[in-house]
Amino acid sequence: MKMLPAIIAVLIILTACSESHNESAETNGNPTNTGNNTEKQDDNTGKQDDNTGKQDADSGKQDADSGKQDADSGKQGADSGKQDDDSGKQNDNSGKQDDDSGKQNDNSGKQDDDSGKPLNEGKFVSVPMHRTPDGVQPGTGIVFWPDRAKSLHKTYGDAISLEFSYCLPSDVVTGKTDGKLQYNWDSFDALLDDIASRGHQAVIRFRYEYPAGHDGSSDGKTAVPAYIKALSDYHETYAADPGGDGPTHYADWSNDELKWFTTQFYSDFAARYRSDPRIAFMEIGFGHWSEYHIYGTKLKPGINFPDKDYQKQFLKHIDATLGIPWLISIDAADDEYSPITESGDLQKLAFGLFDDSFMHEEHEIGSGDGYNEECWIAMGPDRWQSAPAGGEISYYEDDDQKNFLSTTGMYGTTWEEAAAKYHITFMIANDATEGNHATPERVRAASRATGYAFEVTACATDGSTTKVTVCNRGIAPLYRDAYFSIGNIRAATTLRGLLPGQCAEHTIAAALQEEAELHIESDVILPSQHIDFSANIP
Repeated sequence: MKMLPAIIAVLIILTACSESHNESAETNGNPTNTGNNTEKQDDNTGKQDDNTGKQDADSGKQDADSGKQDADSGKQGADSGKQDDDSGKQNDNSGKQDDDSGKQNDNSGKQDDDSGKPLNEGKFVSVPMHRTPDGVQPGTGIVFWPDRAKSLHKTYGDAISLEFSYCLPSDVVTGKTDGKLQYNWDSFDALLDDIASRGHQAVIRFRYEYPAGHDGSSDGKTAVPAYIKALSDYHETYAADPGGDGPTHYADWSNDELKWFTTQFYSDFAARYRSDPRIAFMEIGFGHWSEYHIYGTKLKPGINFPDKDYQKQFLKHIDATLGIPWLISIDAADDEYSPITESGDLQKLAFGLFDDSFMHEEHEIGSGDGYNEECWIAMGPDRWQSAPAGGEISYYEDDDQKNFLSTTGMYGTTWEEAAAKYHITFMIANDATEGNHATPERVRAASRATGYAFEVTACATDGSTTKVTVCNRGIAPLYRDAYFSIGNIRAATTLRGLLPGQCAEHTIAAALQEEAELHIESDVILPSQHIDFSANIP
């Protein structure tokens, strides 16, 4: 029994070593996991203490048992060393957890950064869009004169977008002082305001000659300003009944002041009205009604009609100065009156064409003399691609304007067929409502059969940029600038000049949240007007 004190001493030493290792693990390890392991080790130590008590109680056992206990104590020492190794391993893992924790913090910061970015940035998402416009587009369609448009506004107001008026230089020019023309534009502005009050734009034609007719509606006097008529070297000529149209006076084109005035007048007009949204188009010319002829009167260039040299100068000046889409009569194809078909330079000018007897019985080649169609061809069959095509339905027969909207056609051609063939943007038809065909619905449909018609075929946004694909489903392009817009941000490219059947992509530097935000803006239409488009994007 002398071995008992030695055994007790060994156990005390082993217990002390075990506590020393546990303190080391608690100092270097993960505070949470290591604490749990320490408690587990403390429990084991307590268990060893209990065993020690048990060994005291069994102190009377044989030496063999004591040797077994020595072996067990050695095993416990080994296990205690293993625990120290595991504790170190836990310390290493704890460090890894700290690194992972830091990585999570970094990722958390990245999530915070991403949350500030647009939702779809870098990925374009299609925007559903469904529109079916049924209104008349600005600058297109059937045209009434202001008095007819005003009297029928309640029933036809939304079936048209344009009104036509002749205007007289003599009404706005009051004189010339120190080499500068003097104006009073009040009457002209009143006309434009009246037309705009109905949500319409004006087609304007200034003229000098206007045959008196036989109904007393005009006196046949020229609209040359009074200060020019008062000059001693200014002499007008006269025809009693040219072409059966009634008494007519003719401006004196031998007079230098008249020629200077005519050029300067359009310069001054352009400076004032170039960007005025009340005006859609200008029709310009010379002769009867400014239609490039004086039929029934003998033509005397430089006397009762401007000579070709002056016309060349004038037309080039208009093209460079006016800034409003402008048209001249198809009658300017007659080289007796005009130099246009003889001059490559003049053919390049950006003028459109108006036809003042559209759809008459012999309009087409093969249906009679075909004079009108021949003139369209001579002036350039593709001119409509860069400048508007318009005019007035024929008055050759009293019923032409009353019947041209018949769905079965007139003289073998429907309005829609004729408009499409010549790529018509607008057409004056003031007497159409006197017939049986021009209901408000029919006039609206006839107006929609002219000009441009935009369809959006694709629209996508990435949260900061929107891309719009648009096609022109009409029969002519838009001749003035207009832009797809979101809010007050416009696309970089204009819709002007997009030909029928062509498509183009327009990019807007703004996000599109819903289809209603996408619209078309133009500085040269009225605030009450809007250019619409169709769309069917699921």
